[in-house]
Amino acid sequence: MKIEEEIKQIKFRNDYEKLTINLIYTQGWLLDKISKVLGKYNLTQQQYNVLRILRGQYPNATSVGVIKERMLQKISDSSRLVDRLERKGFLSRKMNKDDRRKTDIKITKKGLILLKKVEPEADKFDNILHNLSVKEIKTLNKLLDKMRG
Repeated sequence: MKIEEEIKQIKFRNDYEKLTINLIYTQGWLLDKISKVLGKYNLTQQQYNVLRILRGQYPNATSVGVIKERMLQKISDSSRLVDRLERKGFLSRKMNKDDRRKTDIKITKKGLILLKKVEPEADKFDNILHNLSVKEIKTLNKLLDKMRG
């Protein structure tokens, strides 16, 4: 459906404004779809992102700073996000042996098991984009990279 129909707006100042609004609207639409899948596991998008980052580091530990740097959505409360995941038992924290000011964060077996359960559901994320061909998806990826570059 066209953005004009979605937001009931006929005119835009120019194509740049239309693209900006279209990207923002589409991001919200996509995040809503993803939230519905993750909600079944009592996970937020940010928590899922942190667990995926930690799984990528596994079996090594990492720090809040590295997590913050690699987050898809840059948020300021990364420490509280880590706190919540620790309370759920999905990650563990230990003081760094070499630098007592740093904390080592590592995904737990419970966190790894959860990701294994979520992954078949995460495959549904791909289905959200079913209206696009593989060629169109590759083109869109290139264009988005170019836009940020």
